[in-house]
Amino acid sequence: MSTVATNVAARLETVIDAERVNGGSDSCTKFAVDGVAPSVVARPASSAEVVEIVRFAKSEKLALIPCGICTKLGIGIPPTRYDIAIDMTGLNQIAYYDPADLTLSVDAGMNLAQLAEALAQQKQFLPLAVPFFDECTVGGTIASNIGSALQPGYGSARDFLLGAEFVNGAGTFTKSGGRVVKNVTGYDLHKLLIGSLGTLGAITRLNFRTFPLPEGYGHLVGAFSSVDSVERFQAMVSKSPLAPSTFNILGPEAAQTVAEFKDDRDSPLPSWFTRGEWHVCVGFEGTETILRRYSSELAQYAQQCGASNYHLLQESDDKALGGALRELLNLLSWSGPAATIFKINAFPGFTPDVINLHALAQQFSISCRIFASSSGPLYFALQPGDLNDKTIGSLAHIASGVFEYAAEHDGSASILFCPTSLKRVVNVWGPARNDSALMRRVKNAFDPENCFAPGRFVAGI
Repeated sequence: MSTVATNVAARLETVIDAERVNGGSDSCTKFAVDGVAPSVVARPASSAEVVEIVRFAKSEKLALIPCGICTKLGIGIPPTRYDIAIDMTGLNQIAYYDPADLTLSVDAGMNLAQLAEALAQQKQFLPLAVPFFDECTVGGTIASNIGSALQPGYGSARDFLLGAEFVNGAGTFTKSGGRVVKNVTGYDLHKLLIGSLGTLGAITRLNFRTFPLPEGYGHLVGAFSSVDSVERFQAMVSKSPLAPSTFNILGPEAAQTVAEFKDDRDSPLPSWFTRGEWHVCVGFEGTETILRRYSSELAQYAQQCGASNYHLLQESDDKALGGALRELLNLLSWSGPAATIFKINAFPGFTPDVINLHALAQQFSISCRIFASSSGPLYFALQPGDLNDKTIGSLAHIASGVFEYAAEHDGSASILFCPTSLKRVVNVWGPARNDSALMRRVKNAFDPENCFAPGRFVAGI
């Protein structure tokens, strides 16, 4: 342990129990962000201890980052300062749950999969079907705003997040919103925490609306030979009375990755995919009567739009496919040391000219994967074979092309995951944004001393 770490750890031990302060190199390395490691890790056991840690950091002019299981710490820019990692996994309880009222209050450090199991006992769930599902925490899911596969049917987290408790940069324990919908009044300050990457404060508790588990599930997987056919199918479904719970579009390479996914039984998915073709995976849910209607109408739409083939899955197969689609970002982010994934927000998110992105990657002989959701962003994943200076140069050129592509579609793009060496030459948040000044004002209001994750967010916030 370095002298700095020893000093910080010793002083932190006057704030919280010494057993929950760790300055060991292994522990600090675990919480490193793009190679920048903290001097010490503090694991509070209550929101009151989070307050004391933040106040300590503020008084000592130290920088801190709230962390969970660290599955998404690679998102964003390397912090300019990083002294204390706040390990939030010590706050891991369901604080309040009223199944009859469909309301839930849960600590930020609770494991998302464990929460799902607890809700399932009451035949309810949270529509947070996100990558890293088995490992990640509830707070990390909200702070990263990682995409949910269920967004087409249930909306994003901001649609069912009712309130939050957090500690701001002044060391003040703050509440926003409420536990039930009818009590949510005033400004929705808690919505600003979504996607903030820990730059505004340390989330300690989150309040959600829960949903009843559906009676049954179904899935249609359709294969199409052209992007135009995929777009026609998407348009036909969107104009119909149908409201699918999931709607995933997979390029040929992305479909192959999903087809090769291994579930917890270590067996491959059945061959629902046709090599070399685009695929659309549409999930739906409800009673047996509703499932039959969806199956019939979606099959008709697929035939009318020229699908080369389609499969209607049984519930067990639907679960396996859903898991593969949910974890696709996870799989690709760990596919190699130079793996780079772009997130493109534009409307509409999917158009036939996405093939231009594929051509962009081909210019540099880099393997790529394209996939999207009907209501969410478009993802463009690159899988270079090696990580070296030539690769970084190629990725930088591709990044410029992706940012231009997003601008041409009146949208924006960012790099969700990439090697740290690319971040030294490319701003992962893309070109300067018109709302940067407003975002800086928000940052100053929540964290005037710039204690939380300085420099990690857009415009170096």
